[in-house]
Amino acid sequence: MTVGLVTLACVSRLQVVSGKGGTGKTTVAAALALALATEGKRTLLVEVEGRQGIAQLFETEALPYEERKIAVAPGGGEVYALAIDAERALLDYLHMFYKLGAAGRALKKLGAIDFATTIAPGVRDVLLTGKACEAVRRKEKAGGFVYDHVVMDAPPTGRVTRFLNVNDEVAGLAKMGPIHHQAQAVMRVLKSPETAVHLVTLLEEMPVQETADGVAELRAADLPVGNVLVNMVRPHVLDEDAVRAAAGDQRAGIARALAAAGAPRPEELVGPLLDEAADHARRVGLEREQREVLAKLEVPAYELPFLGEGVDLAGLYRLAKELRRLLGVGA
Repeated sequence: MTVGLVTLACVSRLQVVSGKGGTGKTTVAAALALALATEGKRTLLVEVEGRQGIAQLFETEALPYEERKIAVAPGGGEVYALAIDAERALLDYLHMFYKLGAAGRALKKLGAIDFATTIAPGVRDVLLTGKACEAVRRKEKAGGFVYDHVVMDAPPTGRVTRFLNVNDEVAGLAKMGPIHHQAQAVMRVLKSPETAVHLVTLLEEMPVQETADGVAELRAADLPVGNVLVNMVRPHVLDEDAVRAAAGDQRAGIARALAAAGAPRPEELVGPLLDEAADHARRVGLEREQREVLAKLEVPAYELPFLGEGVDLAGLYRLAKELRRLLGVGA
């Protein structure tokens, strides 16, 4: 049984957003964080790839390794952001589990930290996912959660399953001790109803195929598939009858109609108009085929509009408003 975005948004506290490069996954993750922060809620938007894409979207300076408020959502909600650095996360880990504050910094000078985060298999991803899951579980002194939702801008679809599931591999290598318990704790969050993994795509063959592969890999790893978010959907400017007509040879009829409407030199206008209409008809047909492929995945799919003016801060809020409509949250 598939679960819609409304239910997942209400239940899942960790929203993981992935997608093929170029589909706008970081933009969608940022808009989702804004949407979930409505009505006074607090969300944390987490970046794990070190690209500082979140800072660029919110038109702010580069994010440090600390949680910083970057936006206010409609209704007074707050969006915080964090760029997780694997090296700093490992120092936190050493201090938390081994009380190695100064000693951890000494290890950094010796190059041991760099070795662990770049060469040791799986350690880097364990640290990145672990930091996000810690934010999901963190509570205030009064007992409530610090963040209502944590939104992770995750690696691309082709790597996201291994990224999220690497804790299982580490747990298998370390049979006991803090590393084992840390990996198990992270996997309990990632494979629970607290988490939903959303995949961003375009209505194009390659992104849709990668989305289908990603859904299959997530299911095989027993990771919770959320929704498919179809980004940058262009409007249809022709109805179905016009699309069918554009696909055929209507040159003479269109010339007569233009002449009847008083258009100057109608014969010269027919060619460019037909070419443009035919291109639109082909695009509509291809998009219809990709929607059929997505429908076979049996995953709820929701469409976000193409912003012709580009995604600036105003565009980000516009996408958040559309997501709120899909989520059924706020006005």
